[in-house]
Amino acid sequence: MTEFTVYREIGTRWHDNDEYGHVNNVEYLSFFDTAVNGWLLEVTETDIRKLRAIGVVAEVSCRYLREVHFPDLLAVGIGLERLGRRSVVYRLGLFLSAELRSARAPAPVATGRFAHVYVDRDTRRPVEVPEKIVTAVRSLTPQNVNSSANR
Repeated sequence: MTEFTVYREIGTRWHDNDEYGHVNNVEYLSFFDTAVNGWLLEVTETDIRKLRAIGVVAEVSCRYLREVHFPDLLAVGIGLERLGRRSVVYRLGLFLSAELRSARAPAPVATGRFAHVYVDRDTRRPVEVPEKIVTAVRSLTPQNVNSSANR
């Protein structure tokens, strides 16, 4: 599972379930957003919302593979798809945490991608990815895969 270097756990919430009895599709995008930005806050030790250049979501996609339900505990796998001068594209996998801990090759419940384009916080014009973000994102390359303790 070297395509994901970092795993962030996220619990489903009661109100995530819809009238069909499973977590609504829009919540998966929220899980991705929360995992990526939570990881960036933690790994940079910086409030990324206060940087001169901020990452705005330019693209997000999700391929739904299996249903999840409240109270499932999930883990979002984060990997690097592309680091550009002004953008970062993350590769994402959503897993049931229990399966991730116990299975040799756990199957994701969803896969996705998430693109941040960096803009000046005031003008909203594109700018280069801040060095703190570049350093953090480079740690997502396969040679930096962390042990299962990071799951």
